[in-house]
Amino acid sequence: MKLYQVAANTPFNNSLLTYSSELELALGDCVEVPLGKRKTIGWVIGKVGDDQLEKDKIKSILDKHDATLALSQHELELYQWMASYYHYPLGQLIADCLPKAMKRPRDKNIPPNKNFNKLAPLTPLQAEIYQELKTKINAGYSKNLVHGVTGSGKTHIYIKLIGEVIASGKSVLFLLPEINLTPQFLEKFESHLQCAISVYSSELNASERYLLRQKLQTSDQPHVVIGVRSSIFLPFENLGLIIVDEEHDASFKQDDRCTYNARDIAIKKSSMLGIPTVLGSATPSIETYASAIKTKNYYPLRKRIEGSTLPRIILVDQREGYNKAGSDDSYWPLTAATIEAIYQAKQKGEQALVFINRLGFSSYVQCSACGHQFQCPNCSTNLRYFKTRQELSCQTCATKMAMPNICPKCSCISIIQKGYGTEKVEEVLKGALADIKVARFDRDEIKTMDQLKEVLGRFHAQEIDVLVGTQMLSKGHNFAKVNTVIILGIDQQLNFPDFRAMERAWQTLVQVSGRSGRFGEASRVYVQTHAPEHPLFAHVINHHFDEFYAQELELRERAECPPYYKMAAIYLTLNDRDRLVGEALRFGDWINGLKEHHFPQVDILGPRPAIIEKRVNKFTWCLMLRSNELNALHSVISAAKTYLLNIRALHVKVDVDPQVIL
Repeated sequence: MKLYQVAANTPFNNSLLTYSSELELALGDCVEVPLGKRKTIGWVIGKVGDDQLEKDKIKSILDKHDATLALSQHELELYQWMASYYHYPLGQLIADCLPKAMKRPRDKNIPPNKNFNKLAPLTPLQAEIYQELKTKINAGYSKNLVHGVTGSGKTHIYIKLIGEVIASGKSVLFLLPEINLTPQFLEKFESHLQCAISVYSSELNASERYLLRQKLQTSDQPHVVIGVRSSIFLPFENLGLIIVDEEHDASFKQDDRCTYNARDIAIKKSSMLGIPTVLGSATPSIETYASAIKTKNYYPLRKRIEGSTLPRIILVDQREGYNKAGSDDSYWPLTAATIEAIYQAKQKGEQALVFINRLGFSSYVQCSACGHQFQCPNCSTNLRYFKTRQELSCQTCATKMAMPNICPKCSCISIIQKGYGTEKVEEVLKGALADIKVARFDRDEIKTMDQLKEVLGRFHAQEIDVLVGTQMLSKGHNFAKVNTVIILGIDQQLNFPDFRAMERAWQTLVQVSGRSGRFGEASRVYVQTHAPEHPLFAHVINHHFDEFYAQELELRERAECPPYYKMAAIYLTLNDRDRLVGEALRFGDWINGLKEHHFPQVDILGPRPAIIEKRVNKFTWCLMLRSNELNALHSVISAAKTYLLNIRALHVKVDVDPQVIL
């Protein structure tokens, strides 16, 4: 009998358990093991000496499990690093990241692509960057940033690099933040690359995910995978390059379970495999920008291709005419200036985009007599009104109810709607400009890839004049006839209580603006704001990229925020608020004592209620850690988890490198 350490699919005991077996098992083998009164799967991570173990109390491994779910040495090392860095049970992490076992998966052949067209010649600057990156393909690990303005042709550089790697017999992983970007990249890659190309996203069923993993494990032929964040865990046999497009995007960060960032995992995976990573963005994250400048792996593309120029940014001051005699708010939340801009675009045979990062018709509804607001019964948030469905809906827990006719408190029949979203903007446009065709482009309207393709197809065919959308509009799209863009709601982003608020507002403005004027025509972007004097707008209007990053880095250094300091958040959740508050305050006292006596280099911020304190009838408090010494930060997190483990029914979530402070 041999003894093995197994990372079992369980959150308890950090998931590492010892089992015996007569089988000869290798590191990474997937096995079936008993766990209490049930069975689960786990992965062999090492052999165990039997000097001090009571063998009669050790349970036996039941059998080997699915060979397709076995891990290579590199995969196992990556998962072990993730479990340590993100403080998450190893076995549960692996089980979360791998596809489910399949007895009879439905086979789907992935033929080599034959629809090959020659790529257009690169511009001199594109060619210079391509040649620089080409030298790094077989030169070991490197982390490189292509900082290209919107429409500068980053994709052409990617395709040339991918072609070079494919020609050498190696595979490429191309990471995208969201599924809605995959159709256009798939079309481009299929047009210019002669190899098997696959898409990995939530659109794939269980069989397709399982089979793609199996094919990549066993095939030594070059393969390109275009995938969302979970594709970082695919087991390439001969990976030669990882590209992360729109590397700044928050969608790369997983919020539930293990809170990993796929961009950071891509960088770590490249380091372990000794291959290059290329990060690309028009608005790179502050951390990525600072690192690239420091290591001199920074490749800027300052000009657009196709002879086009960056759009003219026009600030629309919403304070003008407010409460003045004769002022007309019938266009609200739009203004007369933005309505006129859309009308002029239509007259010229062009199209327009309206960006507002809020769903629904209104943010909340309220009784005009007594002021009663309709809140979610399960969360500390107001219900959002969706006019098309005539319902109120919670954006946190998905609770829904019919739109009331009277106030439940005072029986008043006057229910007023506050705030706005994509539905409201769509209705205003249809009322103000009767001859234009308007469609929404948000996750409430578009739920499947087929719906996405259908709306984009109609827009490209000019069957739609104006698209009103959320973040789905801001990334990667090439619209030939769009030279007018309207941006609403940017003040809300600027005023969000988070040190990344300026960075996110900058990224939104630049990315959304970048959808216009990509095919040589002069373009205009109208930004509605109540604070046109805000210093961020000067950088946006003048397209001052370097100046924005320099100013933001100076502020981050003074405030002791990333990239100069590392941060982590610890969230405590219970269904009893009074008990939670008591436990959180005691934990705060304990961890401050730990800092004072052992880790003075770690700052403790909090505890405090989460921004949305109540979610689905459970309450959450948060405590922040900050330090410029990474080992000290992780030591405090480990000690905190040990302390919190003994608190009954308390759910603990650790978020290392949080993107949003909840």
